[in-house]
Formats: sequence, structure tokens, C-alpha cells
Amino acid sequence: MNTIIVDVKQGVRTVTLNRPEVLNAIDAAMQGELEAAFSQFAAAADEHVCVITGAGRAFCAGSDLKSAVAEGRRPYPAHGYAGLVERFDCPKPFIAAVNGLALGGGFELALACDLIIAAESASFGLPEPLVGAVALGGGLHRLARAVPIKQAMGMILSSRRVSAADGRRMGFVTDVALNAELTARTAAWCADIARASPVSIRASKALVQMGLGKADVAAAMAAQPRDPAFTAWQNSADAREGPRAFADKRTPEWKGR
Repeated sequence: MNTIIVDVKQGVRTVTLNRPEVLNAIDAAMQGELEAAFSQFAAAADEHVCVITGAGRAFCAGSDLKSAVAEGRRPYPAHGYAGLVERFDCPKPFIAAVNGLALGGGFELALACDLIIAAESASFGLPEPLVGAVALGGGLHRLARAVPIKQAMGMILSSRRVSAADGRRMGFVTDVALNAELTARTAAWCADIARASPVSIRASKALVQMGLGKADVAAAMAAQPRDPAFTAWQNSADAREGPRAFADKRTPEWKGR
């Protein structure tokens, strides 16, 4: 890996975008490395959460336009922009630890995660129209589903940046931390997730995503028993271990299956 740093500890994979000299802008090489890193996470039975962050003062400034002009545009990886925005088949949680600027494709990468933990100095925006582009990496659709439509359209049409605090008020930021505390705050979220059954976490994410595609809550709930994630959870060792541990007044020993 030349453009990212991958670290795995205690079931958490941390992927750091590592092109600080260009504010971690994503070029073709990084596209391929992110695809590989996220595919490895998806396939690893002993990895349960993936944290994405950036080196230096930016999370990610979006696509490397200079590289695109020099090398020509190349197809995105199998799972879409940054190897994540179309990774609809991975039920494990992704957390964006946004340490600075998250613009364009960088904001789209963060929006593709399940949680956004932002440093207080972080800012977000979709400035693609300023360079004659459109936020086609899921940003238009995810933002419009994450916040009230008038707020989303305000960001999309004006190209204005939004602070971490405003992002939390709007609803697309999960939590805001002091700059020096971002890593610790993110680790605390990971620890809270790690206390639970990995099977239950995966089923919960999958069922939320399934339900968002239904017409209403009644339709989503009616579809739950037929969903593969529901079946996998219902038949799992973890589903049996949880009640037993509660009855025995002991800490559950999750198998993740």
C-alpha cells in the first residue's frame, strides 16, 4: 500500500488515507488500494469495525483532478468510488473519523460510512459544480436521505461548506470531538460496538438498509423474517449465547457466527 496505511487491532481495521501533500485527494492508485483494503475487511472473520481517517490536516479533499487530467479518467473499482460508495453487500459497520476537510468525494466517502465522528475543526461540502462536475459518488442521494431536503439542497446547490457542529445539527454527523480527542472518541464508539454480538450488529445494519427501501415501517417489519440477515442472526450461536449469558449473570462469549 503506497497511498493508504492499514492497521488492524482487536477487531478494528483502521484505514488512513495517506497523501497529505494533496489533502489526501483520491487518485487511481488510491482507488485500487481502498478497494483492496475494504474487501479484505469484508472477508476477515475476526475484524468487526472499519475506521477511515486521513493523515495530516484533511480527511479527504475529494478526487485528484490534476491526476485525472494528466492520466485520464479511469473506471472506478468494483465497489464504486473509493471502493466503498457502492459496497452494499458488507453488513459490517464503517466509521468515518473526519479529522479535517471532507469535500467532494471525501464527503461522499464519509457519507458512505455508518457513523461520522468529526473533529470540531472538520468541515464538509460538495463543491463539484464549481469545477463543472456533479457529486455522482452517492453524495447527492445519501445527503438527501440523511437531512431535511431543503438543507441538503442548500449544500448541494450552493457548494457551501458546513462545519462539524452544523453537520451534527443537520443530522449527518454522529458525534463531534475536540481535535485532540478524535482518536479516543472514535475508539470509544468502536469499543461500544465491540461489546455486542457481531452477528447482531451485522443483522441490525442489514435490516436498516433493507427497511429504507420499503414504502413504510409496516412493510419493512413484514419483510424482516424473510431477510437473509434475519435468518443468519436467528440461527447463530450468538443468538443462543446472549440469553444464556444473561441468565447466568456472566459476560457473553460471542462467536461472531
